[in-house]
Amino acid sequence: MAVYTDVSDEELSAFVARYDIGGLLAAKGIAEGVENSNYLLHTEKAFFILTLYEKRVKEEDLPFFIGLMQHLAAGGLNCPVPVRNREGEALGRLAGRPACIVTFLDGMGVRRPGVGHCHAVGEALARLHLAGADFPMRRVNALSVQGWRPLFEQAQDRADTVTPGLREHTANALAALERDWPTGLPDGVIHADLFPDNVFFLGQTLSGLIDFYFACTDALAYDLAVCLNAWCFEADGSYNLTKGQAMITGYERVRRLEPREVEALPILCRGAALRFMLTRLVDWLNVPPGALVRPKDPLEYYRKLRFHERAASAADYGRAA
Repeated sequence: MAVYTDVSDEELSAFVARYDIGGLLAAKGIAEGVENSNYLLHTEKAFFILTLYEKRVKEEDLPFFIGLMQHLAAGGLNCPVPVRNREGEALGRLAGRPACIVTFLDGMGVRRPGVGHCHAVGEALARLHLAGADFPMRRVNALSVQGWRPLFEQAQDRADTVTPGLREHTANALAALERDWPTGLPDGVIHADLFPDNVFFLGQTLSGLIDFYFACTDALAYDLAVCLNAWCFEADGSYNLTKGQAMITGYERVRRLEPREVEALPILCRGAALRFMLTRLVDWLNVPPGALVRPKDPLEYYRKLRFHERAASAADYGRAA
């Protein structure tokens, strides 16, 4: 379960009492997510989500995340809205951690995304990019190309214990990306982590986007590359061209990709695959004793990286010329 900080019933009730959301009836830890401690709150008025921000999330970044959710919701995007307490503050402290209560969204993530899901995600991603275009705050993407070598250096000595040859292949891939990484692409607010567990559906209808705690300012097309990686590969590691076409078509129904973004798509997909492979690799090699969260398999993204290394153009991802 992704609950790293235990909260006593007394602490929780006292924290909730600072908000005009009714008395606390029940609270339950949420298993999903790997970065923060999350609780589902049932109060006399409604359901809410309580997040305690753990050490991996920098406290100085929290105003960006909270302000972004407020901004996107005001712009019509269906996402959690931070709740302000009676003092007008959206951010508090609980059990020694920064904490925030946000509104609850109906729906659930999909385990086996279909073509329709991918189309809807593409549309929603583009709407997020447009809604965030006038958000005044900026946050550097610490997990873009300049952040990958420090991750590799943490893992390189033991990389080959995960699979033979991983160290050399990763070193070569990283060097190529550092050399060729595109600059000057249209940028703005990106989600940067829009995996299936961060998108809610009611049936086939997308009902909301959650977990904005990797959001940052970066190339918009990189966000699409993250989604192609996360949504359009099958369990056997093969890329589903039909799903990719649906996602890109959905995105371009709302925001047309510029020619330079189309040209850069293969290298952006390579970079996105390497980014998630490296963070998973570091976590895989550094599981803390007694951890209740099983780290995600880095080899899933190693296989995706190898697919991207063979891709010649955006057509390999389903984008029509």
